Amino acid sequence: MGMEQEKIVRAAFRTIKGLGSQHLRQLIAHFGSAVKAWEAPSHKYLQTINQEKWIEELLKERKTIDPQKIGDQLNQQGIGMITPDEPDYPPLLAELADAPPILYYRGHLRGDAEVLAVVGSRQATAYGKSAARVLSRDAAAKGIVIASGLARGIDTAAHQGVLESGGVTWAFLGCGLDRVYPPENQRLAEEILERGALISEFTPGTLPLATHFPARNRLISGCSRGVVVVEAAERSGALITVDFALEQGREVFAVPGPIFSKVSRGPHHLLRQGAKIVEGIDDILNELPVWTEHVSQVSGHKEQLGETKPTDGNEHLSILQQLSDVPLHIDQITIHSTLPVSSISLALLELQLGGKVLQLPGQHYVLARES
Repeated sequence: MGMEQEKIVRAAFRTIKGLGSQHLRQLIAHFGSAVKAWEAPSHKYLQTINQEKWIEELLKERKTIDPQKIGDQLNQQGIGMITPDEPDYPPLLAELADAPPILYYRGHLRGDAEVLAVVGSRQATAYGKSAARVLSRDAAAKGIVIASGLARGIDTAAHQGVLESGGVTWAFLGCGLDRVYPPENQRLAEEILERGALISEFTPGTLPLATHFPARNRLISGCSRGVVVVEAAERSGALITVDFALEQGREVFAVPGPIFSKVSRGPHHLLRQGAKIVEGIDDILNELPVWTEHVSQVSGHKEQLGETKPTDGNEHLSILQQLSDVPLHIDQITIHSTLPVSSISLALLELQLGGKVLQLPGQHYVLARES
């Protein structure tokens, strides 16, 4: 009951306006625990801690808060709490000096998880979304947990790729876990919960304000051994995540993109600064050899970005059977396929990434010659 009560009290502190994770860490460090801080008389605060505005707010609101009621509400909402001292708290995040004293989560956490962050632009291109989806799928098939932010664009594609592989993904939110942001990802969030988790350091009821997302980004990089940027503008949240990753000693990877695309500028900037280029999952595994002892071996799985999983085989095979050394227009491919145009375009892109197909000017395609 001791640890459980400590978590409940930490959650109670977090409901106080203006009292964030940093302030809670300060209280725990000073008093020894959240429970002791909660029980401490007002004069102990005023005598030993600088009388900042958040202390005044704390002393005022503490009188009106029932920690047990907050604990009951979280339980009713199906929201769990975890502290850095517990084994299933993300281990690399727990090592950081600014690790949140309490995380809220729904779903399943694993303390033995090896985690890779995949992040990028909300205004992603079809190329970027396909690259994020396939790379995340291949990494998850190796037993790696994919962390991202549930945002539109690259984040959504990364989570979807993991679900295709039957793997595990963690989505970090910049709001309370009593809501999903963006709202159109409600179904995706529910699918993530089947094996993965939704995670936040913000108390339920917290709105998805713009100021919350940098804090969210530091958790994405903090729990991960490496961060992959797929597409990003030169000034973007994804590059903020990279800044955190560098401060935290994480590896930084970037997926190259078309030179005409604005969202290629971020990854290309990172590559010029020394980020590792990613063309497939091997590029990541080779830079992080510790993972060779942890990733699962999946029979018949292709490690090159763009290779398909068995359930996609028929879709890709039907296209490959049409192609040869003679250029074939996408309209001709569509005529001889029962698939919708959107699926054909995506499949062709994945085949290009996998080195199976080459695109020629005017949306013509040929089989790639093996070197």
